[in-house]
Amino acid sequence: MDQLSDRERLRRTFNGVAGDYQEARPEYPDALYDALIALTGVRPETDALCEVGSASGKATLPLARRGFAITCVELGAALAAEARRNLAGFERVTVVNADFEGWQPPAGATFGLVFAATAWHWIDPAVKYVKAASLLAPGGHLAFWEAAHVIPDDGDPFFREIQDVYDEIGQGMPGEWVSPTVQTLPSHEAELAATGLFTDIVERRFQWELRYSAEDYIRLLETFSGHIAMEPWQRDRLYGEVRRRLARRPGGLVRRHWGGVLQVARRR
Repeated sequence: MDQLSDRERLRRTFNGVAGDYQEARPEYPDALYDALIALTGVRPETDALCEVGSASGKATLPLARRGFAITCVELGAALAAEARRNLAGFERVTVVNADFEGWQPPAGATFGLVFAATAWHWIDPAVKYVKAASLLAPGGHLAFWEAAHVIPDDGDPFFREIQDVYDEIGQGMPGEWVSPTVQTLPSHEAELAATGLFTDIVERRFQWELRYSAEDYIRLLETFSGHIAMEPWQRDRLYGEVRRRLARRPGGLVRRHWGGVLQVARRR
């Protein structure tokens, strides 16, 4: 019960940074959306989409631009309002301010695809797969992916070097922690199969790189639940050190690699 309370508490922190979310969070690569559409076979003319935890519309916009009708279900009122602003030009997109677990679509509505972008892990594990399956039309698909920090062999050493500051402020990684690569990001194939609700389970892995100035990187950090939950003195110490260390670099930039595992499954 305590774990559930922690998950609920942290998932609600994002609403407080709604104004920064769209600009600070990374874009997903076009290749991911191409794979999503190819693996699910969804078409704008025939398939409605439901997005779980749309936040400010980061993953909604690329699919809206492709012409899809999308119903976005977002827990945070400020994030839902931000999504409505960002998606105002798309008449086929609707943003609903509700928690996915309790939300009910209009009578008779079903979807060709239910998807979540860096949001699926926040949904109640006892509910999410059953709820997604109940919303899907026959043959419809569930898809989800994350944008996770990965550190390839040629990645920026900044992230290993800054760990001493995280340790100092009591936010260090556990002793057994190993920096992730796109190959070591977890698969959810077994979890999906264990539900008995889905078949034709497929995954695809993606890696991409973005470069940040100190201020842009701090703005990104301030959209992460763990950093939002820090004490002010912890953030001040960490962000001051980020600024100091990046200021010593030619160009003042940090390279951050992102990895994502796109998981797709068809409803039985």
